[in-house]
Amino acid sequence: MFIDEVEFKVKAGDGGNGVVSFRREKYIDQGGPDGGDGGDGGSIILKVNEGMNTLADYRYNNIYKADRGQNGQGKKMHGKNGEDTVLDVPPGTMVYDADTDQFLADLKEAGDQYVIAEGGKGGKGNARFKKSTRKAPRFSENGAKGELKKIRLELKVLADVGLVGYPNVGKSTLISQVSHAKPKIDFYHFTTLHPNLGVVQYGEYQSFVMADIPGIIEGAHQGTGLGDEFLKHLDRTRLLVHVIDVSGIEGRDPVEDFETINNELNKYNDYLASLEQVVALNKIDLEEGRQNIETVKSELNERGYTVFPISAVTGEGCKPLIYHLGERLQELPEREIAKEEEVVIRPDFVDELYIEKLNKDKYEVRGTLLDSYLEKTDFNNDAAVQRLMRVLKHYDLNEMMEKEGVKEGDTVVIGPLEFDYVE
Repeated sequence: MFIDEVEFKVKAGDGGNGVVSFRREKYIDQGGPDGGDGGDGGSIILKVNEGMNTLADYRYNNIYKADRGQNGQGKKMHGKNGEDTVLDVPPGTMVYDADTDQFLADLKEAGDQYVIAEGGKGGKGNARFKKSTRKAPRFSENGAKGELKKIRLELKVLADVGLVGYPNVGKSTLISQVSHAKPKIDFYHFTTLHPNLGVVQYGEYQSFVMADIPGIIEGAHQGTGLGDEFLKHLDRTRLLVHVIDVSGIEGRDPVEDFETINNELNKYNDYLASLEQVVALNKIDLEEGRQNIETVKSELNERGYTVFPISAVTGEGCKPLIYHLGERLQELPEREIAKEEEVVIRPDFVDELYIEKLNKDKYEVRGTLLDSYLEKTDFNNDAAVQRLMRVLKHYDLNEMMEKEGVKEGDTVVIGPLEFDYVE
């Protein structure tokens, strides 16, 4: 099992602003307020796409945005809502807040979706504020800001096919040949220090995940070489490709290599020993490899193995191998993944104001709902500011300030406003 992980920002669309407007038509000299509402901003939505295997699509973009809502207009015309941005993710994607490490969602199967960033609500136009005691409101609301978050996506990737074999037999070259994986490749043992993943496409819409496992040598189950940490990555695969250097140019016998690696797998655990193996005789582009093909293939065929002579360098023979693997995977049962229980603790929402002392004679009024009102208030519009003051009256601010020790002449801050406190 491998962890595919990406981090990026998401910015939902801001809500459009409401508008101050009055009906102005011929023969109607005192038309009432007709300012329309702003449209809601678009949200960012994560949605499961069963056709995806990895999170590779999100490695090259730092931020994803949704559209802003349009502003309202006169004649009670509301602004258009911003378009949502839908981000496809593979089944099994875990979603976290990258800044707090809080678990947010587990997107398990087709159809699952999660709104990761909510679009801002559109501001109300002045037509919304008309009432019997206020027939000509000259204020409207600004749209609320869309959410901005930095998120982390994690995907526990199951490798459908694992590549095993001695170091330097061409496993990394093979996976780079048949997929878009770009492992580090050079001519020395233990080239692959970390497992590499490649998504292999073998039809118009068909694919599977192949894992390039670091080289195994005799004694690997006891920690020799790169050790059994790397053998653990095979625990959930359904099919093995045993890659053999058929050329024997390093002085080893290809069949003996095959037996040595299988002995290690047998010693590691029963599950690995029970996996079906397909054999890839690599390096047939070398003269020594071509000379040995029939002998080695005949030996392994007699033992009941399906054998494909290939060249990972030139690609010769790779296509029949890949199509055979795809067909076998369709016939083999899926492996069950053990689910980890997630405990999610979310704080209760508390709608209350509080006063924070900034220094000896300066105080700031704060609060969750207040912040929402502040965000929507147009502070360049006196009528809008007066409306905010009316809202604040419901919170008994004077009594709260007395309890906090606010004295006459102290400065009180509410959003961008500052004023002197008068008892």
